[in-house]
Amino acid sequence: MAEPKPRDLAVLLLTLTVVTGVVDAVSFLGLGRVFVANMTGNVVFLGFAAAGETTLSVVASVTAVAAFLLGALAGGRLARVEEDHGVLRKATAVQALLVAVAVVLSATLGSGTRLGSELLIVVLGAAMGLQNAAVRRIGAPDLTTTVLTMTLTGFAADSKAAGGEGAHPLRKVVAVAAMLVGAFAGGMLQLHVSMWSALTLALGLVLGVLAVLQVNRPRDGGGSVAAGR
Repeated sequence: MAEPKPRDLAVLLLTLTVVTGVVDAVSFLGLGRVFVANMTGNVVFLGFAAAGETTLSVVASVTAVAAFLLGALAGGRLARVEEDHGVLRKATAVQALLVAVAVVLSATLGSGTRLGSELLIVVLGAAMGLQNAAVRRIGAPDLTTTVLTMTLTGFAADSKAAGGEGAHPLRKVVAVAAMLVGAFAGGMLQLHVSMWSALTLALGLVLGVLAVLQVNRPRDGGGSVAAGR
């Protein structure tokens, strides 16, 4: 079968954007006001914590950034040996495994202990770093899946009101909505049900993306750089 069409790929990336919202809701609300996907927020939090804000943790922020970098490093190495969609498929498979580990950790150790919280930050941070690196390789405009700053900037700066062409305004709006939906769903489950249920939702979404990518995997083995070039 052929690789996903651009519109289908956009749907998959939007689904991963929802995952980001869910996972960051879990980390911020359940792991001590830290993000595992939004590294800009963590760097700012690190500055606040270093300045003496006692509700924020230097250790948690540093751990999240380090784990994210580790995941991004793994994604970058994968990108050197795989074609674009092969990177996304394999990265999503590893991400699904990491989120599954997080589900187990949250259901057993939970976040009530420092060890449990730190392990969850490491596992989820690595998962989101891997996702970000894989999506970056694809280079889909306005669909980074983890940050919205440039998406919102593009929505305003490229609009016809600003003298631009107004390219893909709907996609930009949907990307923002996807993150919002994920944050709402993750927040509701984290606050009113349990952490493991929110992470189970994230896992289900990641597995759904993986299933679509696997179904559309080229049968000729052309997913690697060596075979495809």
